[in-house]
Amino acid sequence: MAERLNGYRILILETREEAQFSRLLAEQGADVLQCPMFEIHDAPDSASIEAWIGRCIANPFDDLVLMTGEGLRRLIKVARNARIEADFVRAIGKARKFARGPKPGRALREIGLEAEVTTEKPTSEGIAEMLSRVDLKSHRVGLQLYPDKDHSALIGAIAAQGAAVDTVLPYVYDAKTADANIVAAIDEMVEGRIDAIALTNLGQVRRLVETARAKGCEARLREGLDKTLIASVGPAVSEELKSHGLRTDIYPANDAFFMKPLISAMATVLAEKRPRAGG
Repeated sequence: MAERLNGYRILILETREEAQFSRLLAEQGADVLQCPMFEIHDAPDSASIEAWIGRCIANPFDDLVLMTGEGLRRLIKVARNARIEADFVRAIGKARKFARGPKPGRALREIGLEAEVTTEKPTSEGIAEMLSRVDLKSHRVGLQLYPDKDHSALIGAIAAQGAAVDTVLPYVYDAKTADANIVAAIDEMVEGRIDAIALTNLGQVRRLVETARAKGCEARLREGLDKTLIASVGPAVSEELKSHGLRTDIYPANDAFFMKPLISAMATVLAEKRPRAGG
């Protein structure tokens, strides 16, 4: 089944784990255009991150909520640099672990651990809904946050259940440096040089629309998307597209909301709607 995407040009909006996605697409023969959406940097206040890790080690949380795989990897990096990685991993292992979708679960497996519960809806609202069904009264809850999101509603919902919430934000985004990449990708779509754009998280949709709006090229973005098949990895991304008046053309089969099923769906739909020259 190799090279099912040979002859197709796929645009991906790079965020945290898109290097893996790019590799999988290339293995199927795709010509991958990578558009970095932002740069990721360690949080500037490293002392607060180390203090949070120290509290976790000294008195392991009853529950740990991981919002992103990137967040856990950054925390592990800080612990490794402080030479307390083994202690930190043991402390994490003692907590009941909640993962916002599959990516934090993968990061946990990298350190030999598993999430006890993974939300079906990989959003802050999905996490809040999931936690509302468990007893958190008098629990200490560690909550790993991610940038550019108001988490006050989630923190409030956890606290309202009688829990003490201890938050950590281990990384930040630098979006401005990537604006030119996004405008260039829009131009590629407008010129009809992209067969499909593949979206793997709802933040990509927001960033794409917000940047186009800020740069005065939202009309060109919509023109480009009219010429390009839009692939969505799952319901959260499709709902975000819909909220901006955009459609979903390609969607994984059997509710398998992961990269490989998305790639399979892309190969099928592209073959039907955009046959390769000579194919």
